[in-house]
Amino acid sequence: MLTFLLSFGLFLLVFLLMAIGYLLQRKRISGSCGGLGAIGIEKECDCPEPCQARQAREAERARKVRLAQGERIL
Repeated sequence: MLTFLLSFGLFLLVFLLMAIGYLLQRKRISGSCGGLGAIGIEKECDCPEPCQARQAREAERARKVRLAQGERIL
C-alpha cells in the first residue's frame, strides 16, 4: 500500500508541476518536432477543397489582414 501511495503522490506532483509550467509559459502544447506543419503539410486530409469551416476561417483571416493594412471593407 505504501508503494501505491508513493507512486500516486509522485504522479500527482509531476502533474501539478506540468500544470504550473503551462500556466507560467502560456504557450500552446505542441509536438516536439513541430507536427505536420514542419514538413509543409497544411491539412491532414487529401481532399482537394477545404471544408466549409476552413474556408470561413481563411476568409476571416484575409479580412483581418486587409483591415490591418488599412483597406475599407464593405
